[in-house]
Amino acid sequence: MFTNKLAILLTTLVAAASAVSAAPTDVISPEITSPKAGDVWHIGTTQNVTWDTSAIPAGTNQSGLILLGHIVGDSEDEHLDTKHPLAVNFPITAGFATVEVPDVEPRDDYVVVLFGDSGNTSPKFTITN
Repeated sequence: MFTNKLAILLTTLVAAASAVSAAPTDVISPEITSPKAGDVWHIGTTQNVTWDTSAIPAGTNQSGLILLGHIVGDSEDEHLDTKHPLAVNFPITAGFATVEVPDVEPRDDYVVVLFGDSGNTSPKFTITN
């Protein structure tokens, strides 16, 4: 099962990288609208990650990937958990993906990163048990 998830993750990352290199000069970088700064997610619950689709051109058909990470202080390192993606292979044009909050260390500096043809990071939020 781990090998299958890793294969899906790698396939998605390669597809996203290919989309970036083959994309026209317009780069799609939708703003993440949820989670918002200060939101609290509880381990084991189901949450929606949402983003603004208003600037996505018609005909866009890219698969997305959502990773959980955390940012300590003013660092730019997102500490992304690439081994356990929250969501894979969903259409960027959907504007949302439903995720299950994993059993992680409670902290208040988590972020989600949405990958399509570029990456976009949410504001910091909290995960608690």
